[in-house]
Amino acid sequence: MAQSTNDKSEILIVAGEASSALYAQRLLEYWQRNNQEIKAYGVGSIAMEQLGFDRIGRSEEMAVVGLTEVLKHYSAIKKVFNDIIEQTKIRKPKVILLLDYPDFNLRLAKKLKPLGIPIVYYISPQVWAWRKSRVHDIRKLVDKMLVLLPFEKDFYKGFDVDVEFVGHPLLDELKSELFNEEARQVERSRYGVLPGETWIGLMPGSRNSEIKHHLVSQLQAAQIIYSQNKQLKFALLVAPTFSKEDIQKVLPQYDIPLTIVQADPLKMVSLVDVVICASGTATLIVGLLKKPMVIMYKMNALSAWFAKLIVKGTQYFGLINLVLGKKVVPELFQSQASAENISAEVLKYIEDEKYKAAVIEKLSHAHLLLGSRGATVRVAEILKPMLF
Repeated sequence: MAQSTNDKSEILIVAGEASSALYAQRLLEYWQRNNQEIKAYGVGSIAMEQLGFDRIGRSEEMAVVGLTEVLKHYSAIKKVFNDIIEQTKIRKPKVILLLDYPDFNLRLAKKLKPLGIPIVYYISPQVWAWRKSRVHDIRKLVDKMLVLLPFEKDFYKGFDVDVEFVGHPLLDELKSELFNEEARQVERSRYGVLPGETWIGLMPGSRNSEIKHHLVSQLQAAQIIYSQNKQLKFALLVAPTFSKEDIQKVLPQYDIPLTIVQADPLKMVSLVDVVICASGTATLIVGLLKKPMVIMYKMNALSAWFAKLIVKGTQYFGLINLVLGKKVVPELFQSQASAENISAEVLKYIEDEKYKAAVIEKLSHAHLLLGSRGATVRVAEILKPMLF
């Protein structure tokens, strides 16, 4: 792989979504802990910027999904795209690291490939599920694919892509205190939740479009659930891409005991008992913490039609079900994701302890399928000969 002529260890990182930005942040932290002076720029989060990352694009603004949402933000996204190309021609980084965000990143890779800079893709696009033809572009454009799920390695090898399974970085986030019941009860009491009470978490998502499409449905479902059982309490878990104030501005009227919580995503999830969860990496967090959930997703009607048209080769859209290889928790998409259907699935967990326990037992196997801890270190070691 060709190297740039820049003597400085500089890297372009493009992490356009909350989950990938966290994994990029962990890389920056690793380099700082090990006194490796690496300059990084591109697309990332506020937390990355606080570590010295030069943000050309903000992940919290670029995380849009669906055809109509992308078109709405097209000019702003296009400006970031062009700025990255211009800056990369000037800076000539040693390596380009792309994380997920495939529509943007694969187009970017095509534009940057002629520069002769190694392109590493960390967190594979789900080409095995939809738009499989993109794997041919990946083979041409990407010098190294680093995957999080074991079956992805076999998929890419079948297309002669240079691929390595690094394990899932979420495993490094699973600290023992998240499973400490005594500490959990102490923390829950700070929010007014008593021992023995059931706390239901609402996770509408980390994108503005997801809040728009999911928040009302989740609150309406909570209203129905509460009408059936007045002993329940609810928590609205705010993603790191938003502030509590952002959510309060768009929060509709509700008549349930609801607490707005914002903390580290894993810590928030560890505190609740059952989750209504928008599809995405969040389902993997909830599953690894062994919390029964109902997965739901809604989008603009045109975007949903387009998504159904191009998704092929998979029975499930929930990442936790994909990892486990079976439908362990219910999935509700578009019109199926009504407040009535969501509430009915949640009430099964509340009313049937055997069913709830069986789901928890199945979820407990998820971590065994995701490799071992140390994904960030493995990624850093793969990048090391390119950077130095």
